[in-house]
Amino acid sequence: MSTSETNMTHIARRMLSAKAEQFTESVIREMTRLALQHNAVNLSQGFPDFAAPKEIKEAARQAIADDINQYAITWGAKPLRDAIVEKFASTQGITVDPEREITVCCGSTEAMMSSMMAIINPGDETVVFEPFYENYGPDAILSGATPRFVKLRPPDWTFDERELAAAFGPHTKAIILNTPNNPTGKVFTRAELEFIRDLCVRWNAYCITDEIYEHILYDGAEHITMARLDGMRDRTIVINGMSKTYSVTGWRVGWAIAPPETTQAIRKVHDFLTVGAAAPLQQAGALALKSPQSYYDKLAANYAAKRERLLKILTASGFTVYKPRGAYYIMTDIFRFHFDEAKYPADSRDVSFAKYLVEHIGVACVPGSSFYNDARDGASQVRFTFCKREATLAAAEARLANLHA
Repeated sequence: MSTSETNMTHIARRMLSAKAEQFTESVIREMTRLALQHNAVNLSQGFPDFAAPKEIKEAARQAIADDINQYAITWGAKPLRDAIVEKFASTQGITVDPEREITVCCGSTEAMMSSMMAIINPGDETVVFEPFYENYGPDAILSGATPRFVKLRPPDWTFDERELAAAFGPHTKAIILNTPNNPTGKVFTRAELEFIRDLCVRWNAYCITDEIYEHILYDGAEHITMARLDGMRDRTIVINGMSKTYSVTGWRVGWAIAPPETTQAIRKVHDFLTVGAAAPLQQAGALALKSPQSYYDKLAANYAAKRERLLKILTASGFTVYKPRGAYYIMTDIFRFHFDEAKYPADSRDVSFAKYLVEHIGVACVPGSSFYNDARDGASQVRFTFCKREATLAAAEARLANLHA
């Protein structure tokens, strides 16, 4: 690089936000790009490769035909907010006010970001379980919070109560909870939630709970929202959306349920971030949320079969697998695969392995390090997703047969 180029690089860096320097682009979405580049089977990014329910697609088409094409109310179209109220009451037994406690956003990702920006002040801390969905770290940085990380440990992804208690303190503003969890598939139990609740009450902290996988549960697991627990109704911000339950990840319709005063702040942030989610898709969402229980039962049963399918494929290929109780991901350990120590340093084996897998085997996964604050903690792990057609899973099985532990 020439001297002038070096000077220009330094100038550009001085002009950029220091926040943006603290995190990288999405590793998950980068693996999708690599999958396309190498014509690999994409078991990395968590989007279904099968069709969304035809009734929901038809509702979106009809909404467009009916000229529901202009701005909806900034914090969400009334039919969708009413449907959210009805569904939350039926699944969790909690009645919320559609006029004062719901904000519809451009996906659950924006709902999380708007919520954090609405409550975080300089010097505040957030508690984050790791491995975590990769957005949570940058969310904390962009909102100005200092994250405090607490480990979930395999095989059951349990946490040490003393470690969690030590992460809370006078500067704790919130804990971020994802249940069912991405990437581990952990479903937090009532006892675990009650322990977290007691810490939130003691330190006067929020719980921001991401419940996007609420209907994807296995082996009798129960989804319990933190808002159901005594003392947490006014301390909980519930994040949810349409993408996973209705297989419409590209629609970007999500929402935050929060107490009235908190909702006022979330709505103000949301308004100036995105103004509002797509009006015709909100109209279709109102219909989707009225789906009968049989739809959710079938959804869970179909994913349970896909889970067993991929567990067998990965086990036969030499991976150590951690069986998920919810969501549609499988975390694995790659320690059985032998590495050239000189060529593949121990602290980045997951990245080397993932690149080898996509380039030479033809299957894309996600390096485990992308789910940890310290990359070394995930260096022996990779994540796969099974929200795919049988043809996709069969293709992955055929290609992984060429991989030898």
